[in-house]
Amino acid sequence: MYVILVYDIKSDKGGQKVLATTFKTCKKYLTHIQNSVFEGEISEAQLLKLKMELNSVIRDDKDSLIVFKCRNEKWIPKEFWGIEDDKTSNFL
Repeated sequence: MYVILVYDIKSDKGGQKVLATTFKTCKKYLTHIQNSVFEGEISEAQLLKLKMELNSVIRDDKDSLIVFKCRNEKWIPKEFWGIEDDKTSNFL
């Protein structure tokens, strides 16, 4: 399946560590495309593993994470506004 993952980590005491760990964890499974946004193809098992890893990091009372799921990337057309930086492109 294709997912877009977006997170918002509160920048308070302890927030920088949560932010760094969240970023590093997401980077293991998905492609970083912009600040707190990741996307990519992922299996159900990998998504479950990612969720479990992030649940041990994210603070339920301060942070949030949203995952948009789709069967295939072709059903989510991309439109760039401003600087076009398609980090998911395989072409040079």
